[in-house]
Amino acid sequence: MQFTAKDIAMLLNGTVEGDELVAVNQLAKIEEAQQGSLSFLANAKYEPFLYSTNASIVIVNNSQQLTAPVNSTLIRVENAYSAFTLLLEKYNTFKLYKEGIEQPSFIHETAKLGENTYVGAFAYIGQDVKLGNNCKIYPNCYIADNVRLGDNVTIFPGVVVYFDCVIGSNVTIHSGAVIGSDGFGFAPNADGSYTKIAQIGNVIIEDDVEIGSNTTIDRATMGSTVIRKGAKIDNLIMIAHNVEVGGNTVIAAQSGI
Repeated sequence: MQFTAKDIAMLLNGTVEGDELVAVNQLAKIEEAQQGSLSFLANAKYEPFLYSTNASIVIVNNSQQLTAPVNSTLIRVENAYSAFTLLLEKYNTFKLYKEGIEQPSFIHETAKLGENTYVGAFAYIGQDVKLGNNCKIYPNCYIADNVRLGDNVTIFPGVVVYFDCVIGSNVTIHSGAVIGSDGFGFAPNADGSYTKIAQIGNVIIEDDVEIGSNTTIDRATMGSTVIRKGAKIDNLIMIAHNVEVGGNTVIAAQSGI
């Protein structure tokens, strides 16, 4: 999909310097960009690339002064970094847009799906599951019985969500994550063996949470393991049973709690 400099300037409330009809179809770093690419300049140390880049369009600050000829069309905005961040989000939304129910997939007859739901091929949605609006369940996901999802939830391929777990709105869960597997609970016996303790709780993930790939969050023994609103959890993290992660907490990769 192509956009012209004029289109982009209108979106960003910017001003075009150069060919307003030049078109781009990809985003790139200014030092690596080729024709057909859109880039940006926000850090002064990259300014030399402005005069050598092959990018068709470069977003710059209104205050940017030119010290040599520029081959690219420029779009001047108040804040080039914020403007490019907005474009990245728009681009990502376009790339990830999915709709409809792909086959083969399994959706239990008692499951309730909200508006504009996407279910990918080979996904499984169990009994009494409830999905909010604009949920996207990518291929090979397993959503077990009685799971609840809010609005605008994206679950990428290969995610497993065990029974009774509750996921809020605006949540993203990346590939390979496991939500609600058994907590590590074993009672020692006199003979040195162990008896497994049934884990009958669940996991509650509140709104605006992002969970990285191959992260595991164990269900509570009783009650709930809770990830509070706004938490950001990286890849390869283990959250044990009955843990509560506070609001807006950020946890880096390979941590265990």
